[in-house]
Amino acid sequence: MKKSLLLALSCVLLALPSCAPKQESQAQAAPKKEIGVQLYSVRDAIRDEGFDTVIKELAGMGYTYVEAAGYNDKEGTLYGQKPEDYKAKLESVGLKSMSTHIGHPLSPEELKSGDFTEAMKWWDKAIADHKAAGCKYIVTPYFPVPDNLKDLKTYCDYFNAIGKKCAENGISYGYHNHSHEFKKVEDQVVYTYMLENTDPQYVFFEMDVYWAVMGQAYPVELFRKYPGRFKMLHIKDHFELGESGMVGFDAIFSNAETAGMQNFIVELEAFTDGNWRNGMKKCADYLLNASFVKETYSK
Repeated sequence: MKKSLLLALSCVLLALPSCAPKQESQAQAAPKKEIGVQLYSVRDAIRDEGFDTVIKELAGMGYTYVEAAGYNDKEGTLYGQKPEDYKAKLESVGLKSMSTHIGHPLSPEELKSGDFTEAMKWWDKAIADHKAAGCKYIVTPYFPVPDNLKDLKTYCDYFNAIGKKCAENGISYGYHNHSHEFKKVEDQVVYTYMLENTDPQYVFFEMDVYWAVMGQAYPVELFRKYPGRFKMLHIKDHFELGESGMVGFDAIFSNAETAGMQNFIVELEAFTDGNWRNGMKKCADYLLNASFVKETYSK
């Protein structure tokens, strides 16, 4: 009798919902978000472990699109692959080919004459290759800043010409800063001069927020002064995101709409423990769990 009663009671208890706290494995997962990654961050890993291995792991960490920095203009390849193959490999692991960093400085003769004819031939091929690679954006990551405003204006005209050609091919063109653009040439801050002498129709700015802070500039102030000019942002810190306290990411993301941001890219210069997997995952986790980062900014 007692045995039967205990058996019946056990069945009732098993049928009741559990009051035990949820285990950590059952906790709600971080929301899915659109997060880009600059492949320059993992260039050594790509060299040592292979492109296929690295992109698969990045996708598994939560990244959803990439920005390239591995264009070989002579061969017309990205990371040793034809543009179409590069795009296909990314898509096979769930990543989008979003953007690229490429540049072609003017020769002294071109800078003096203001004639970009030869340079634009280079861009014809580069734009075609990156269109085939599925890139939505082409970004110039650096140029040799001149020491006078006349030559700086020539470069602004050059960027306008590149941007116009990109637009004709359905691609947006932008410029990515470091810290030296916040210094002056003659009486003008280079970055401000570039913002005011490039055509918003053809040139956007991919602000690297870390380098802007290192240049003693305030990203949010620039967003408010030049609203809509910053279609992309480089989200970067001294090492992994949020660990230095030097960059106010909450304020930056809270003002993303003013900036005009539609996509952002994580870039790391170095990893705290030298391990790229740990570093890139820390950055992805930081953004996935940050309440101030929306699931998407694309329009």
